[in-house]
Amino acid sequence: MSLKSFQFSFFRLASWLTPFLVIWLLGYVGLGWLVNSFLILVGLLFLAPVLGFVWFRWWLQRNMVQAQCPVCTYELTALNRTQVQCPSCGELLKVEQGKLNRLTPPGTIDVQAVEVSAVSED
Repeated sequence: MSLKSFQFSFFRLASWLTPFLVIWLLGYVGLGWLVNSFLILVGLLFLAPVLGFVWFRWWLQRNMVQAQCPVCTYELTALNRTQVQCPSCGELLKVEQGKLNRLTPPGTIDVQAVEVSAVSED
């Protein structure tokens, strides 16, 4: 082992040991609270995205509605308490309590047509 390779490995080792020595020195001097708060901050930085992802999935499961359009029975997905337009028939729909309802102006009477067959007398 040459002196040059020993110096190279020492500098590599020193770059890894320096943070540990600084943390040990701060703890020895009485600034352990500083080290603890830094470790807590690093822990929160790793934990926050995981908690955010879990919360977003929970929120999405509660608010995503998959139902059929009441006009053309096209299956579509929307968020609860929003308005959406059916891509098949173009009808404006309002998502309420897990169901799709037609968005009609006040005073509009919605009726369903029934087919009646007529018999002719000859």
